[in-house]
Amino acid sequence: MANQDTSQIKEKIMQILKRKGPSLPVHIATELNISMLFASAFLSELLSEKKIKISYLRVGSSPVYFILGQELGLERYSQYLKSKEKEAFLLLKEKEFLRDVKQLPAIRVALRSINDFAIPFKKNEEIFWRYFTTPESEFKEKVILTPTRTPTKKSVLLTIPKKISSGSEPISTKQELDIFDEKTEKKTKKTPIKKKEARKKQDNKFFIKVKEFLSKKSIEILDIEGFSKNEIILKVNSQGKEKLLIAYNKKRVNDTDIIKAHKKASELSLSYMVLSLGEPLKKLSNLIEAVRNLENIKKIE
Repeated sequence: MANQDTSQIKEKIMQILKRKGPSLPVHIATELNISMLFASAFLSELLSEKKIKISYLRVGSSPVYFILGQELGLERYSQYLKSKEKEAFLLLKEKEFLRDVKQLPAIRVALRSINDFAIPFKKNEEIFWRYFTTPESEFKEKVILTPTRTPTKKSVLLTIPKKISSGSEPISTKQELDIFDEKTEKKTKKTPIKKKEARKKQDNKFFIKVKEFLSKKSIEILDIEGFSKNEIILKVNSQGKEKLLIAYNKKRVNDTDIIKAHKKASELSLSYMVLSLGEPLKKLSNLIEAVRNLENIKKIE
């Protein structure tokens, strides 16, 4: 895909976000009539260029993308919050400010998960939460005068979001908080979502790398036939001819990879190209060269 086309698509995405507000990749894909994988890749590029922002909230496995200043529009996606997270969201929205130590343990954990809506700040060595649209200046000082309950449970180390209001005493990214018992603590240490997001970023990074390579070679992407963390299968236009391109996300391709690519191309009646992150094995290169002009192999009767 040409660089000019890439720039035009990015600009169209920016215009869609300005017009529609916070959106999912599927919304962008529908508007531009492109695949969701393409839309996600372009959104990832815009994110890396710091032209757009991304939500902590997930709709299914997808985040919401938006432009700085459109945070209020994230409210309409609150329906996708999980049970306790939604309960914490509605409570905070209603009260506007919550005193952390007075909340039930499950709500305290949930508040730390809804980073888009719950903003922590500190007053007189206590943690408070404010709803993201409510300025901290509206915080009622009389709330502070309410006696703090005496800690009775085991204190544990909990990571606090770095999204801290300016003008307040900064909260360390790690605080000793009296929140819940040891059994609950173990549950909070699991981070499958972070690992999943890291894998997704790696997949997008590989796709972007392939796209940039094809752009340099003036090869146009026509469609996506397959997409996984290990391989990307594309229909491309190379020198005016439609071909199948299989990109393997590894340094060495082997004969099995070539046979697999050949079978896929044969199903579509297309010639094919193979990309990888490194040079092919020497024996494979020799085999390809040896069969280049081979017409057939026959059995002697």
